[in-house]
Amino acid sequence: MTKKIRWGILGAGRIAQKFASDLKLVEDAELYAIASRGKANAELFSGLYPAAVQYNNYEALVQNPDIDVIYIATPHGLHYAHALLCLQHGKAVLCEKAFALNARQAKEMIAAAKAQQVFLMEALWSKFTPPWQKMMEMIRNGQLGEIKNVLINFGFIPQAPVADRLYNPALGGGTLLDIGIYNVFYALSALGKPDHIEASMTPAATNVDEQCAILFRYNNGAMAQLFSSYYAHLATEADISGNKGRIRLTHRFYTPDTTIEFYPGRADSKTIIPTQLTEGFGYHYEARHVGECLRKGLTESPVMTHADTLVLMEVMDEIRSKAGIRYPADEV
Repeated sequence: MTKKIRWGILGAGRIAQKFASDLKLVEDAELYAIASRGKANAELFSGLYPAAVQYNNYEALVQNPDIDVIYIATPHGLHYAHALLCLQHGKAVLCEKAFALNARQAKEMIAAAKAQQVFLMEALWSKFTPPWQKMMEMIRNGQLGEIKNVLINFGFIPQAPVADRLYNPALGGGTLLDIGIYNVFYALSALGKPDHIEASMTPAATNVDEQCAILFRYNNGAMAQLFSSYYAHLATEADISGNKGRIRLTHRFYTPDTTIEFYPGRADSKTIIPTQLTEGFGYHYEARHVGECLRKGLTESPVMTHADTLVLMEVMDEIRSKAGIRYPADEV
């Protein structure tokens, strides 16, 4: 594949608009088409990206032979059906997190990609950003020592008009799949899969989790405390501590904009760890990686593997089981 990689975007909400904007920063990529069933979002996209082909249905998007890969930017509860639609038409897929509502759906999506021999990756964008990569470098080279403590908070109060997806069980509403997934992902990155999980939640009127508290326990004594909320504006920071030092990823820890503070030993003074930033929102990192995979003819990312996605979804399933969070899709 030597030409520019042509992207289609399925869904036209806020995250799709950010992704489209960041595609301009990827040298070998172009936004070729956008599909939206919402008139207002479609018109907005049409004004911002007049060169892109506009569709008012998803079937026309996946049937376009000129599209190389499709970014799925619809709510969590629709990812399963939309990914299968793309895969069945032989389209490579970058599917926004949370990848699916549960591990069963995720396994079926991965099986479909393998059957079609088509590329499929979860768009967990944080894993491709400089701060996450620097964090992992510091962990691997032993700067923190043995890590046994992770503390992460992520919370905000949804502002009117509140998006339906945030509280709709059919769409995977609640904090866990929307923002708590970042907490879980960073804890898994630092400590691996937990040996024991405890979780509880405060239900919203629709019975999805308005707040969710999670405790990971490990047989070596390590623990992670994770908290997500739609009830309050939280610090949205991550602390990862070992017996040699601690790092704190400051406000919006999951983005390229966060700052890494390093506290060695018992020192109260901090060192700011530099990370290389570029312009944009940060979605161009994962888009560039997908392009590299497609040019190599890969059907699976070596960075965000199918196994990585399944571990994350299985842990999320166990959290939901312990906390009493259920979706209609769980009954299938």
